[in-house]
Amino acid sequence: MYLLKILTLCLLCYTCSAREEDVLDLVDSDFNSRLAEHETALVMFYAPWCGHCKKLKPEFAKAAEDLIRNDPPVALIKVDCTEGGKDTCSEYSVTGYPTLKIFRNGELSQDYNGPREASGIVKYMKAQVGPSSKELKNADDLKKLLAAEKESTVVGFFEKESDLKVAFLKIADKLREKVKFAHTSSKDLLKAQGVSDGIVLFRPEYLKNKFEDSSVKYQGTANSEEINKFITEHFHGLAGIRKSDNRAEFENPLVVAYYSVDYVKNPKGTNYWRNRILKVAKEFQGRVKFAISPKDEFQHELNEYGLDYVKDDKPVITARNAKNEKFILKEEFSVEALEVFVNDILDGNLEAYIKSEPIPESNNEPVVVAVAKNFDDVVINNGRDTLIEFYAPWCGHCKRLEPKYTEAAEKLKDEDVALVKMDATANDVPFGFEVRGFPTLFWLPRDSKDRPVPFEGGRDTEDIIKYIAKHATNELRGYDRSGNTKSDKTEL
Repeated sequence: MYLLKILTLCLLCYTCSAREEDVLDLVDSDFNSRLAEHETALVMFYAPWCGHCKKLKPEFAKAAEDLIRNDPPVALIKVDCTEGGKDTCSEYSVTGYPTLKIFRNGELSQDYNGPREASGIVKYMKAQVGPSSKELKNADDLKKLLAAEKESTVVGFFEKESDLKVAFLKIADKLREKVKFAHTSSKDLLKAQGVSDGIVLFRPEYLKNKFEDSSVKYQGTANSEEINKFITEHFHGLAGIRKSDNRAEFENPLVVAYYSVDYVKNPKGTNYWRNRILKVAKEFQGRVKFAISPKDEFQHELNEYGLDYVKDDKPVITARNAKNEKFILKEEFSVEALEVFVNDILDGNLEAYIKSEPIPESNNEPVVVAVAKNFDDVVINNGRDTLIEFYAPWCGHCKRLEPKYTEAAEKLKDEDVALVKMDATANDVPFGFEVRGFPTLFWLPRDSKDRPVPFEGGRDTEDIIKYIAKHATNELRGYDRSGNTKSDKTEL
């Protein structure tokens, strides 16, 4: 038994070691030469003390064990930015850890934006190898491809080599993890499509409808950026399926219909409502984008509109305009009601929905409380230089900042400056303030409130005062521009 345990332990150690050995550890002196040996490589730039790096490293090693045996193989490489890889990290503008980048034949291809766990890394990187555009030999190849794809597919039809083909393959390489590309020089396929040098976007068969063509032909020049724009404009059609992993692709102004979207269990019912959305989307094409979303998957978004639970089978309609203001269709869904709703938004006839706490009855403390409904009054139109903190009640960093922020406000209470705070979890953050974490602070000079400046000062009381003293429109009465207290004594 003892011997068995020893053998098992050795085997485990060997396995762990093998996984670590599958990740290449490169330094400045050999980075370029060793990297060039690999057709595709994923490089992790890290710092040994970084907690996120420590969490990623075993996942990276597990992925390397699989990817090194892939056909074709993918190399996983790590570079220590604090020791032997300092110059390399500087060359590739690495400012945070871990940073992951994809290289092809020794050249930087793109930033890695995929998952950070082993199976996700493997899946993402397997999509990066091989040709970015699949070659189609005949009509059966095209038929099988279109039948299998659940999203739009972009196909190039090229009778011979051309500038358009070069541009097509370039954008295929750039978008390979998001869009399925294929190309062909088959005479039969070219003849069937009526093109000798062209690009066609095919929409998935299960989304065919009478309101838009099932395919769209590219009419632009041999320019990869123009092709990219064409794909972006047409990829989702008049009313695309908006999911958690692609929602960033749907830009405002946007109208979203939330209902039980399920093309596996209920395709007929799903398309029943989508066709009604499409009918309206056709009318507003070019002015407003439309999408459908599964309501259960996006309950958190519905909560932002004050909708805790939606049990009706009919779509619930929300919208955001170009300013990111929110609107809700309050009437029961119908084609006619949706048309009126969208027209009213475009004409400015609707009042935007605002998620807001009640306006405080008393607001005389040194730190002024802002809510969505009084934000303009206490921040934008207060006639004073203003520092605004967006916080979350559960945030530990916010709790540590609170007494220091309050103390700074008390020391500056007689100055022409306002220190304000707002709970960003209970109120809509106004347009123009990008809040990705807590606490986030912005400085708003009195005469340019339309250009919030991210606060880059320290988080201690003295640091806050020094920042305000330096940036205040007019010099503070009690502090000089360096943040030092002015002496009460008059110099002789």
